[in-house]
Amino acid sequence: MKAVDANFLDILGISRVQYTVPIFQRTYSWGIKECRQLWNDTLSAGRPNREHLHFLGSIVYITEGTSPVTDNSQMQIIDGQQRLTSVSLLLEALARYLKKGEEPVDGFSVNKIRNYYLLNSEEEDERRYKLILSKADKETFKSIIDQSDVPRDYSNRIVDNFEYFEKELNSSDIEIETLCRGLRNLRVVDITLERGKDNPQLIFESLNSKGLALSKADLIRNYVLMDLEQVMQKRLYNNYWRPMEDEFGQNNYREQFDSFIRYYLTVKNSKLPKKAEVYNDFKKHAVDRGYSSETAESVLGEVKMFSKYYCNIALGHENNTLLSVAFSDLRELVAEVAYPLMLQIYCDYDNGLINTNEVIYAIRLIESYVFRRAVCGYKPNPMNKIFASFAAAIDNENYIESLETQFLSLGEGGKFPGDEEFIDQLINRDIYDFKRIKYLMRRLENYERKESVVISDYSIEHIMPQNENLSDEWKQSLGSDWQHIHSKYLHTLGNLTLTGYNSEYSDKPFSEKRDMEGGFSKSPLELNSDLRNIADWNEANIINRADRLAKIAVKVWPYPSLPVNKPNS
Repeated sequence: MKAVDANFLDILGISRVQYTVPIFQRTYSWGIKECRQLWNDTLSAGRPNREHLHFLGSIVYITEGTSPVTDNSQMQIIDGQQRLTSVSLLLEALARYLKKGEEPVDGFSVNKIRNYYLLNSEEEDERRYKLILSKADKETFKSIIDQSDVPRDYSNRIVDNFEYFEKELNSSDIEIETLCRGLRNLRVVDITLERGKDNPQLIFESLNSKGLALSKADLIRNYVLMDLEQVMQKRLYNNYWRPMEDEFGQNNYREQFDSFIRYYLTVKNSKLPKKAEVYNDFKKHAVDRGYSSETAESVLGEVKMFSKYYCNIALGHENNTLLSVAFSDLRELVAEVAYPLMLQIYCDYDNGLINTNEVIYAIRLIESYVFRRAVCGYKPNPMNKIFASFAAAIDNENYIESLETQFLSLGEGGKFPGDEEFIDQLINRDIYDFKRIKYLMRRLENYERKESVVISDYSIEHIMPQNENLSDEWKQSLGSDWQHIHSKYLHTLGNLTLTGYNSEYSDKPFSEKRDMEGGFSKSPLELNSDLRNIADWNEANIINRADRLAKIAVKVWPYPSLPVNKPNS
């Protein structure tokens, strides 16, 4: 390994050298935030009287021989593609800003930028480009440099960041000379590795350079693919890793793939890894599997299979309509804590151990468990351990019964709240400030409906108004103890419903809310069915409505159906 302090533009300007990003590297990941920092740092490095060198980080690449960089070399980037790509986008924006034929600005001209730093002007085809990215980034970046139309499936980060630099350059207060001086003052540590002698993965892991932190997915992908022969590397990437990236999509891959890997490892080890330990735990998992170039395909094959399960469960990719609805409810409940168990259940379903109806029952049982605990105010923390080890207790010969048995055998800290406790809390607690209130109302409204009602355009309505200064009509309706009733029942289930006429209802008396245009008597919602023919709204009617909804709730969120040893609370 050879490491030297180098001028960033000198690295780009070496004649006929091309830097390539290998397929196992992450896609271009810098956003506007990182590019804004690059822009500000560059301006700072070029300001008069404060001119100074600015250190960007490191550029690490692999050569095939003992000499560092020579003419006509192809250098494989191990670390630094974010900086190389971002500065190249800035240089392209600068080239478009400068007009051809005009006097250079601080040594920068259109021709020099393009022929020194962006293109190998005497080469043909892809050898023309100083920098070749991978995957979806490649064609988008080439189109920017060629000033041609971007591809249909373009990389949004590259386009957005290039447009950001163009916008900054065209702003009225641009300091073009300062920017050019700053570009000349950018420095990096230039690290050259020799294939067969240096360990690029070890060096890659230990680097702590400036830039956007690598995700666990980035580290794992590099670990799995980096040391393989290039032919095998490309085949495994194209057959396994790239399909996973495509299945997740650009945004979901960045935001959720790390979580998927964490839940996958939980399935394998019956223990939820700490977020900071996911990469190390994956390496241990791979080593325990005897990971090598011979076993790489089976390891990646299993990860790909579970990633498909995850996308069906968590991203809405399920094709079976009944399963899709159940998964959607689980997502709305925000029950990621149960994903390790769901991954195992889906795997067993995929392998024919259980059928669709059994999967749906299992999902509803999990949904009921998570929701009942939330309503009853139990801390969510114990569920991490519970769901991590849950699958190990399932008997494949008596799948659903063993699932129910496991739920019923949980200790006090992980208990499945019974009907009596669930109903009591549902009726009496403050439901209005319950963060899952919209989910609760939607599920109650759609119980046994064949045509589901979408409630996104409805808002939560207090039948008895929130205003403490109740009108005389409301005081008369509630009776002499109206203050106590208002305080006790205001935010409870019996007094809450859904409406599209919240502002029109305001604090009107109940009879007006009932009979007005769009009032309760004309509401198509099942939640409002018991409000259509009530003469007045008082304590008795609030209690009766809460009881009615609670009886529906225990059917929507059922208790395990085992006939024996079934506690009531």
